[in-house]
Amino acid sequence: MPKAAIIQPEQSYTFADYFKLNFAPQDILAYFNVSLQRRSLQLPHYKGTLDRLTDLKTRIEESLPRLSLTSEMARREFLIAPVLTDILHYTQATLNVEYPVAVSNQLKGSLDYLLQNHQTVLVIEAKNEDLERGFVQLAIELIALDQWIESEQTILQGAISTGNIWQFGQFNRQSRQVTQDLDLYRVPADLEDLLRILVKTLNNG
Repeated sequence: MPKAAIIQPEQSYTFADYFKLNFAPQDILAYFNVSLQRRSLQLPHYKGTLDRLTDLKTRIEESLPRLSLTSEMARREFLIAPVLTDILHYTQATLNVEYPVAVSNQLKGSLDYLLQNHQTVLVIEAKNEDLERGFVQLAIELIALDQWIESEQTILQGAISTGNIWQFGQFNRQSRQVTQDLDLYRVPADLEDLLRILVKTLNNG
């Protein structure tokens, strides 16, 4: 299959455009010489105290029955942002929202949430609550991030979220392989696991 059939080299693409493509994810990534695998990632967990966990879980549980999640703004403001602001508390990381990146004509756009501490973690919201298409966009943004940042980090970590469901992904910069985690983390049910993974990733890699 010719690569030009997947991505037109003379055409301009933003990150959001990849969400709309109907090609198979592995074919889209192959254009950038990146392979895709799907498996359960054994992600390390932070072992310390999460002093805000109970409060965060209570606030989310109280708001969910009254919150319409049909809009992306609602999911981002009331479900994703509260999780990330607590992550900042635990890790002292910095957070860039709508962070602009321009690597090439095919790799450009804004990253929803970019957390940086000892490691870099990218979090994006799944448009239309579509995790599969959203993961393709996440993978493309991790590929762009690889060329954008100067870091010794071998594995770039990312997550796609609908607000109440999270899925992790990784990009191995040496082998040029994206791994899609088969496990899903639900909020609020798996909130503690989600927080412990994100805190551990940012603090220790």
